[in-house]
Amino acid sequence: MAIRSTWKGYLKVSLVSVPLRAYTAASGSDGRAIALNQLHAPCKSRIQYKKTCPIHGEVTQDEIVSGYEYAKGQYAVIDPDEIDKLRSESDKSINIDSFVKAGEVDPLYYSGQTYYLLPDGPIGQKPYALIQQSMLDDELHGVGTVVLSNRERLVLLRPIENLIAMTVLQHESQVKKPDLFRDEVVDIGQPSKQELKLTKQLLEALIQPDFDLAAYKDTYVEKLSELIEAKVEGKELVSPQATREPQIINLMDALKESVKRAKPGSGRTAPAKTNGRASAAKPSGPARKVAASAQTRAAKKGDARRKRSG
Repeated sequence: MAIRSTWKGYLKVSLVSVPLRAYTAASGSDGRAIALNQLHAPCKSRIQYKKTCPIHGEVTQDEIVSGYEYAKGQYAVIDPDEIDKLRSESDKSINIDSFVKAGEVDPLYYSGQTYYLLPDGPIGQKPYALIQQSMLDDELHGVGTVVLSNRERLVLLRPIENLIAMTVLQHESQVKKPDLFRDEVVDIGQPSKQELKLTKQLLEALIQPDFDLAAYKDTYVEKLSELIEAKVEGKELVSPQATREPQIINLMDALKESVKRAKPGSGRTAPAKTNGRASAAKPSGPARKVAASAQTRAAKKGDARRKRSG
């Protein structure tokens, strides 16, 4: 299935205009997410959320319009097409005001919304490639504004491989400053050379040269799948016995033990051991495995009922 763009417009850098399509960088779901429904506790019926009119009762989505209440109980109905006509060409563009060196904008200001920007049509290919390559060569990021969901947003553009990515930024007034928490950190004075040396050894031992974020898996989904399977089968899920770690109350001892456990260059520490064997999480199937096993049991019960009735 073709991926649908979430926004169409232009990238404007001075007098250069590039037609673009924007695609959200978030996948939404990796196919393993498990959705839990809200139920009424006494009868286990699913909770429903219905849109209702006080005069006509439940209504469908196509019967709903937007309106502004200009007086008590009186509304001016606003059509989405009317709002769209109010937008100027600049409202449909990513307007880059300035370029800064890569890393100058602290990730603290990233909102978590990122989009891939792609040229829209043949005419946009060359200017897109020129801007992208120039940003990549000179390690530059672009800062500007764009209207998203009827709201002007501050954005940062940066080159990623052969693409341009756009990240929505928080404004200065929307981010808590470190000074707000400064008094929470006590000045301990100058640490000893030995403590600092051991701490640096620990961090260096955990450096992973070929770091791959894909190596980190969502183990919560696997554990939740295991819990659901046990519930469906009427079993009680038994939590594994917690591994008892040696009690270390001295910072120097903790640092020394941590350095011993660290595997240089792997970016990982050696796992704690239980009964002479490294503890490992039992693999569990994702959400579709839960659904499939439930369907299989339901089918078997149905076959049994049909046999008895036959």
